[in-house]
Amino acid sequence: MKDTTNNPEDKKFEKALENMSPFEIKSTLISLAEKDARRSTATFLNAGRGNPNWLLSYPRKAFFMLGEFAMHEADHGAAYYEPLGIVPSPTEEGVAKRFEEFIDAHKDETGAKVLRHFYTHAVNDLGADPDDFVFELVDGILGDHYPTPPRILKYTELITREYLRWAMGGGDDKTVYDLFATEGSTAGMCYAFNSLQQNFLLNPGDKIALFTPCFTPYLEIPRLKEFGLDVVEVSANRVDRDGYHDWQYPKEEIDKLRDPSVKAVCITNPSNPPSVCFSPEVLDMLVDVVKKDNPNLMVITDDVYGTFIKDFRSLMYVLPYNTLCLYSFSKYFGATGWRVAAMALRSESNVFDDRLATLPEEKKVLLDKRYESLALEPRKIRFIDRLVADSRLVGLNHTAGLSTPQQVQMALFAAFAFLHRKELQPQLIGMIHRRLDDLWSTTGFTLLPDPERAGYYSEIDLMVWARKFYGDDFAAYLDKNYEPLDFVIRLADETDVVLLNGDGFDGPRWSVRASLANLDEDAYLKIGTAIRRILDQYHDEYLAAKK
Repeated sequence: MKDTTNNPEDKKFEKALENMSPFEIKSTLISLAEKDARRSTATFLNAGRGNPNWLLSYPRKAFFMLGEFAMHEADHGAAYYEPLGIVPSPTEEGVAKRFEEFIDAHKDETGAKVLRHFYTHAVNDLGADPDDFVFELVDGILGDHYPTPPRILKYTELITREYLRWAMGGGDDKTVYDLFATEGSTAGMCYAFNSLQQNFLLNPGDKIALFTPCFTPYLEIPRLKEFGLDVVEVSANRVDRDGYHDWQYPKEEIDKLRDPSVKAVCITNPSNPPSVCFSPEVLDMLVDVVKKDNPNLMVITDDVYGTFIKDFRSLMYVLPYNTLCLYSFSKYFGATGWRVAAMALRSESNVFDDRLATLPEEKKVLLDKRYESLALEPRKIRFIDRLVADSRLVGLNHTAGLSTPQQVQMALFAAFAFLHRKELQPQLIGMIHRRLDDLWSTTGFTLLPDPERAGYYSEIDLMVWARKFYGDDFAAYLDKNYEPLDFVIRLADETDVVLLNGDGFDGPRWSVRASLANLDEDAYLKIGTAIRRILDQYHDEYLAAKK
């Protein structure tokens, strides 16, 4: 990497950087900001990260208390005990009674209160067998067996399914979804593309649509040589007649999906970085596309930010037949390090299984050979289970699945958020929106009200504000004389603030992405001030050039 100590605003260097992912460029920006912060009394502020600076402690306290109980169980059933802690695996008989006694003995502790609520809900409301349920928790948190079944543990699926029905806007919808627990939604996206390719549902040269702006890796995966897909971009970058972005998708963009040669579409909803979910009008257009012109469209949607919007509605409940949904627990729960997520696909019938059934016979024969070690009738293996097998190159299917301790934590997360949904969601949404308001308040820019805005990120199109504040001539000067990356480089080098370049997400060329998740509210007041300072600096240079 070129040393930018003396002249970080090097146009040739900036041009070269544009070929890199914004997540890789971020390292250069951080080094510039940190270097300046060390030379001054300024504070380095990194709003380029999407990692939240909060976490939900109660379900974690429950997890660690459950671990303590599980260790009591391991010691309780020991026929022998070695000095180094070699004990037999726990047994199921009577485990629920011992669990209740353990909770009672710790009844004043937060972890025990959460576990009591969790246990009572699973047994009384979801119909879990007490011993069977508690033993799954004990065996799972100890991690002494392979995940069985490998796709997801029985009660983890039951509990997570209930949470997702609420979180994804299912309401009273009784549609049953099969879940696959994965190492984050990014792993799920990798598994999805791999299985679509392995099962001939996407072949080299096939068209796949991407809704942009979007998470950079999702832009890059379908363009990799091993997939060789023809990418059709569906863009939300348009500005309205007043010059503002609403980050929604106009009809002419949605109409690109009417072409039946577009076999799949990859979506982040709410979007990243605009952080806006589909409006009811866009959802209606998508339904119309599938109903009238492209009924076999395969929809892959990553809805990790959906819980930051009240009454969010995922495509898994709008187009249930067509949609494979990915949901990560990373953001809402402050759990990026846990790497826990779930893929959801409708059990009854779905486009993925139906497209498998219509493959040419010669391809079915090849797939019979691929999966013959798993079943006597490999053609009956559903797509959700092929995802599991393909994630371990088929031969290691029996070792597939998310680790059992991670699945136990996922079940605790899901149950806690569902049981406390009326109190928890408004608090998290309010915190994010306060930070968003603070950011925009010191830029002098206007943040228009938007019921579809999650606000986890904010994408700011600097060219919009360059025109509004200083006119078209200045905007033309800015675009002609500087690379878009110049803004985030100056911001890092001169103000110790790190943002990501929005064009790296296929956003507008002169846009920047700020995360509202990882800094305290006061920091966003400073970041907004820094953004406006750099824009004004360009204008001063413009005035000097005119003279």
